[in-house]
Amino acid sequence: MGYTAHAKKSVEVNPDVGCAIETQATVQSLLWAPRHNRSSRDSRICPAFAGSSTKSANPIDQVLREAVDQKMLPGIVAMVAVGDRLTYQGAFGKRDTVKDIPMTVDSIFRIASMTKPVTSVAIMQLVESGRVKLDEPAVTYLPELSKVQVLEEFDVSTGKAKFRPPTTAPTIRQLLSHTSGFVYESFDPQMHAYMSAGAVSSVRQGDEGFLKAPLLFDPGTRWEYGISTDWLGVLVEKLSGQTLEAYFRQHIFHPLGMTDTFFDVPPKKQARVVAVHQRQDDGSCVEQPVQPFKPARFFSGGGGLYSTASDYLKFERMMLGGGKLGNKRILRPETVDEMSRNQIGVLTLAELRSLVPQFAKDPIRIPGSLDKFGLGFAINSKPVEAGRSGGSLAWAGIYNTFFWIDPTTKTCAVILMQILPFSDDAANSIVEHFERAVYAHPAETAGSGGRSN
Repeated sequence: MGYTAHAKKSVEVNPDVGCAIETQATVQSLLWAPRHNRSSRDSRICPAFAGSSTKSANPIDQVLREAVDQKMLPGIVAMVAVGDRLTYQGAFGKRDTVKDIPMTVDSIFRIASMTKPVTSVAIMQLVESGRVKLDEPAVTYLPELSKVQVLEEFDVSTGKAKFRPPTTAPTIRQLLSHTSGFVYESFDPQMHAYMSAGAVSSVRQGDEGFLKAPLLFDPGTRWEYGISTDWLGVLVEKLSGQTLEAYFRQHIFHPLGMTDTFFDVPPKKQARVVAVHQRQDDGSCVEQPVQPFKPARFFSGGGGLYSTASDYLKFERMMLGGGKLGNKRILRPETVDEMSRNQIGVLTLAELRSLVPQFAKDPIRIPGSLDKFGLGFAINSKPVEAGRSGGSLAWAGIYNTFFWIDPTTKTCAVILMQILPFSDDAANSIVEHFERAVYAHPAETAGSGGRSN
């Protein structure tokens, strides 16, 4: 069964995003029915939505609605802005399939590693104020890093590890660009074995125990995704004298009007949090048991935030505006320029291999042709065919949340889902088709999703 909606067109200023948009107020309903004749592969991948009879005046609507109609995923929210103008917002499917609650544009998502760019902005604010120097060894500010060593070997059978001092101490710049030597256990076999033997806590444990992890390579010698940004979060707390949540609130969220972004979602807003679904072997998505909300034990600079599409778009528009949104400036233009520049030289982003397939599909692939890294953001050095320009900034979160910022075309977009594993074939395909729709007919994308013909 398909998606139905009733829409009334109007023009207004969206107070949640702070810019003009042609909107359509919608009442949405989605009826689910099994499709027994579709193959497992077809239920995971939406190649080009070929053969569908669904049509829309808005190309983005068509991509997102058909993804839901074809059972690629249970629900999705997306927004696009060009310059100061919000050109698209849409919500499709269900926020909660068990309770049959429709998705809305103000739904709250776990954005996981999309927390990292926020932490990186906080660090750059401290750089601007003179409290941090980018090329200073991190141990200057965090003495606990003085004992960190490189794990050279680990024997799983005996549990014996061989360590050595790093050739140089990791700098703040290297922490920001993921060239510090710190890695994630989920993506590095040696660290995974070390953690599995009980030598160090898992990141998934929810506290700061994983910060005792060693380096896996000498700083500056390669790029590998890891816990660097968590150390930067600790640094923000130490230098500011505030918790990371309080610092974010005062210096980033409040100035930008990000009223729905939290480490701990307030009770009155918890009903808007989207349920997590897990992809099954047959391609279906099963809603996971709802876990009670508990206060965060550790404010992770590398992950842990909840947010909405409109809030995160404000953050993106601030970066697109050279550190300024409306009349609020939180970074200098030259700081944004530095964050947007390739910081890893001839190094390239390594292919990540997942060791925890229920959380991330192996091998991991992130849309956008990302090959370089700035300060807190990945960069595609070459244009994406029919998509973003070369030099765009981007990252993602493990629940299949994605964003990009394209300074050349002054376009930024965010697309949010809540399914596992990350790098899900269907999720990646939807993001890629969404991106093509954003750039295919930019003059036609103004509007609000959830429309019917």
